[in-house]
Amino acid sequence: MKSLVLVIAVAVALITTATAANTYSAVPDWLKLPQGREQLGNQHGDVAVSSAGEVYVSVQDPAAGVQVFSPDGAFLRNLPGAPSDFHGFVIRKQADGEFLYGATLRGQTIVKMTLEGTIVMTIGSSAIPDQYKVRNARSNQLALLLTGLDVAPNGDLYVSDGYASDYIHRFDKSGKYLASLGGKQAPYSFNTLHKLAIDTRFQPARIIACDRANNRVVHLSLDGGFLGVVAKDLLLPAAITIDGDNAIVGELSGRVTVLDKSGAVVTRIGANTEQGIGTNKIPPAQWRPGFVLSPHGVALNARGDLFVSEFSAFGRVHRFNRQ
Repeated sequence: MKSLVLVIAVAVALITTATAANTYSAVPDWLKLPQGREQLGNQHGDVAVSSAGEVYVSVQDPAAGVQVFSPDGAFLRNLPGAPSDFHGFVIRKQADGEFLYGATLRGQTIVKMTLEGTIVMTIGSSAIPDQYKVRNARSNQLALLLTGLDVAPNGDLYVSDGYASDYIHRFDKSGKYLASLGGKQAPYSFNTLHKLAIDTRFQPARIIACDRANNRVVHLSLDGGFLGVVAKDLLLPAAITIDGDNAIVGELSGRVTVLDKSGAVVTRIGANTEQGIGTNKIPPAQWRPGFVLSPHGVALNARGDLFVSEFSAFGRVHRFNRQ
């Protein structure tokens, strides 16, 4: 009887439309922690999947800043050399190899590293002009609070300063600073431009970004022109990834939404209306399989299975298999 109730609960959590191109099913307890570790860790980070299907998860832990799991969820290793404050990161395969690109929140750096953990490039905060930084009220120092990034087809990096200036900083593939785009002023009027992706559904490619406190997703050209609002009335959109003709948005207030190329809702996944959504305090004993609490990162494997990392003091990564 208990297992039947669980199956029903998972099914209810996966709200789909008749026109959805894909449906998803939750996979409870798919991730297996290493021996001796009772929790994944204090998570205010991200999730990404390599071309080999290995799942990379970041937590705020100097001993295990990035943990790597096999495609079926078995713990493989900690990533040596990885910072302990990756707030947003992606894995991108390029002509010269496959790399992890991450933005550190407190360290104010952008890091490129191999999937084995060797750092091959670091961009420090000094690379960004002071005029695009925000003065810290306590320290009186100009600072960044970097939150997300992605890599354009030509190798340029776009990094959001979502907890401070709301600018997107652009660098070439060698790490040279090129420009800063967006900000809090019109026509952008961003308020917590949290994470972003390069939207390759369009030619030329463009930026698609989560303007979290404004509850909307927006488009910008790669040169910074404001192209418009993709979708609004979302629930604190925090993370985004491109999936074929769709974009998948993790919403901090307890929902994942799939948008089509026009910005219309295709389907919603894991929708939760229970108390505790959007916070990081709900303990594992109160988690319900298939229902998200505070999505903070989204990623896909090669077959389109969806991984959702949460803002959680305990650490939680959902898996929804594509049907």
